[in-house]
Amino acid sequence: MSLEIERKFLVATMPDLSQTRKAFVRQGYLTHPDDSTELRLRQKNDQYFMTLKGGGDIARVEREAEISGTQFEIFWPETEGRRVEKERYTGLLPDGRTFELDVFLGSLSSLCLVEIEFNSEEAARAYSPPDWFGADVTEDKRYKNKTLAINGIPN
Repeated sequence: MSLEIERKFLVATMPDLSQTRKAFVRQGYLTHPDDSTELRLRQKNDQYFMTLKGGGDIARVEREAEISGTQFEIFWPETEGRRVEKERYTGLLPDGRTFELDVFLGSLSSLCLVEIEFNSEEAARAYSPPDWFGADVTEDKRYKNKTLAINGIPN
């Protein structure tokens, strides 16, 4: 079983992104908004994926398979009304951890989130983020991408 262990934060101050890798991401959700399990389509630059994510906050089951652009386009229309677009910046923190900073586009354009993945829940819970990270929204379901795709930016 593949397990994703991560924490998610708002961005208080934009860091220097000059040493990061940038990708354009669009993703849409095939599952019903009330389902605890997510089935997601994602395009990341010129790669395409289908991902299943289980319920949970810090730790969730995650299974992902690369699919063709043709397969992506077959299912993409079914995600209408449940989509996000963003620019993802992947970089390294001074402690050697990798961060993924998402700058959302379209109706979510005022939102920026940063995520860090961990090897254990203990490490995730013990983590002290750098100053440019804002509020911890890991357990706030309003900031899950699926919820943002359906409901927009939380009030």
